[in-house]
Parts: sequence; C-alpha cells; structure tokens
Amino acid sequence: MKTPPYLQKGDTVAILATARKIDLAPLQPAIKLLESWGLNVVTGKTIGLDNNNQLAGADWQRATDFQNMIDNPSIKAIWCAKGGYGTVRMVDRVDFTNFKKNPKWFIGFSDATVLHSHINNMNIATLHAIMCISVSRATPEAIESFRKALFGEKISYSIEPHKFNKAGKVHGELIGGNLSVLYSIIGSRSEVEYKDKILFIEDLDEYLYHIDRMMMNLKRNGYFENVKGIIIGGMTSMNDNSIPWGHDALEIIQDITKDYNIPICFNFPAGHMHDNRALVLGQGITLDVSTNGTKVTFD
Repeated sequence: MKTPPYLQKGDTVAILATARKIDLAPLQPAIKLLESWGLNVVTGKTIGLDNNNQLAGADWQRATDFQNMIDNPSIKAIWCAKGGYGTVRMVDRVDFTNFKKNPKWFIGFSDATVLHSHINNMNIATLHAIMCISVSRATPEAIESFRKALFGEKISYSIEPHKFNKAGKVHGELIGGNLSVLYSIIGSRSEVEYKDKILFIEDLDEYLYHIDRMMMNLKRNGYFENVKGIIIGGMTSMNDNSIPWGHDALEIIQDITKDYNIPICFNFPAGHMHDNRALVLGQGITLDVSTNGTKVTFD
C-alpha cells in the first residue's frame, strides 16, 4: 500500500464538495483550523454552487472539480466539505492516472466511503476523519487525531471494553467506512478487497431491519469468513418501525458475527459522532481486543 506524502507547514489543502451542496460560511471553522496548523487552503468551484437541487452541482461539475484538484501538483490533500449522497454519481467520471503516480491524501467519511474504497483499490491509503462541516462540533480528541494522521505522527487508540467484544489479536490492513455505502458498492469497480483485511463499519439514520439486511448480505457473501477482524464504530440515530425489530444495531451486529473466530471491537469512537477519531484506511494496524479493552495501533 502506498502512503501519500504527509503534510508539512506551507502545504495546500483543497476543500470541495463531492456530494451535497454547501456554502462557504459554514466552512470557516475548518479553514481557520487548517491555517492554524500552518497550511494554506483553496476551495473548489463546487463550494457555493447551487444549480442541482441537493447536490453541489451536476455530476460532471463535481467530478471536474475533483479532477482539477487531484491533477494540481500544488494541492497536497483533498478534504470533503460534507457528505450526504452523491459521490457515487461522479466517481466513474474521474481519471485517476496522475493520482496513481502522485497520490495525495483524500479525507472524509460517510458518503466519502465510495472514494476511500475506490482509492484503496489502487493500493493508496486514505484518511477516514472529520469533514469540514464537522469541525465546529468535533471533540478535541477527534481534531488532534486528524492533525496527527495528516502530519504523519503516530496514532494509536485505547478503547474501553464492551460486553459484545470478542477477544483476539491480529495485524492487517484496515478497510471500510460507512456500512450502507459499502453495501451499495458491492460488485462495482469501487468495491474493496476484504480478504485478510480488518473491516471498520459505522452508520447513521438507518432502520434497524436494514442494518440486519446489510449485515446478512455481507455474511452470506462470505466477507466475515475472509476478514481478520472487525471494528464497529458509531451506529447513530437508528430508526425502528411501529412494530419494533426487537434488537438495537449493536445487538444485530453481535448476533450475526458472534460465531466467527476473529477479534471484534464494539463502540469504537469513529463515525457520525462528535468524537470521530481519524483512521488511515489502507494502512496496517494491530487490533488487540481483550477483557481490559481494545488497543488499535497503526504501523
């Protein structure tokens, strides 16, 4: 796996929208944060673009904005302004030829999972972390983990034990992201290879029966038999029907994964939450789950 060059003071970060529209004003905390770290900031043409209903411009406009940023040698990282839905509509319009030769950091989470998986398939690491719109609500720990990952400082996490955890210690490449997005790209050119990897999943605002449906799909396709371990992040603001499903999201996941002889960590602080810690997807990690808690250490 190729790791893009870590950032240094004076480098330039591009902020753009690959999915839903957003104006410049809500991005000011993110811009100020980068500037406080000695970085320069440019914003893409998709910022403030309001000509396509929910989306930050037409598919070709979002793809062109992204293309210009990955082809610009002065840009060292690309940071998604916000998520929502829409990245999958533009990803196949992008030519990654130059990016493969000169990779740079791609940063985001949620809907950005499409690009994480697509880029990880090129054997290039990406950064699953807070998005620009998240900065004003992010915990100091989330922001500091983002800074460390961006500048190449060592990151590791110690997590409190959870009753559903399965003990074990493994080393492998970390992949994953938003469960709904991973489910939606199965069979596509953006689907990442699961074999011998450590899978991270999180989700937001899904019906509980749909969490069951997606997890059953991964199980029936053999993904859980192939991975070395699983990290469960935030399962936030779940919905239920008038007749309850009867189990919450973590209970659903525990029931479907309990028979696999691999370490599994529940309640990892990453996903749609204020404490959204940075994860370098495509990088090797050691996942150590015990009765005392979970340790995640990046290579």
